[in-house]
Amino acid sequence: MPDDKDSKRVQSRAETLLPEEQAAGSDDPKTQAEEILADSDARTAYRDVPEAPPVEHRTSEDTVDPTTDP
Repeated sequence: MPDDKDSKRVQSRAETLLPEEQAAGSDDPKTQAEEILADSDARTAYRDVPEAPPVEHRTSEDTVDPTTDP
C-alpha cells in the first residue's frame, strides 16, 4: 500500500497532467498519474544502465593492414 508521501505525489501529478496527457484522455487521472510516475521512477533507476552494447567507432586504418597489397 502506498504511503502518504506517495499518495500526495500521485495526487499532485494527477492534478497537473501535461496537455498531451490530457488530450489522450483518461477516465482515471489518478491511475494515469501512477503509471506515469512508475515509468519515470524506472527510467531514473536504470538511466545509467545501457540498453545496448556500445558501438565501436573505427576507421579503415584501424581495420586494414597497410603492409598488405589490396
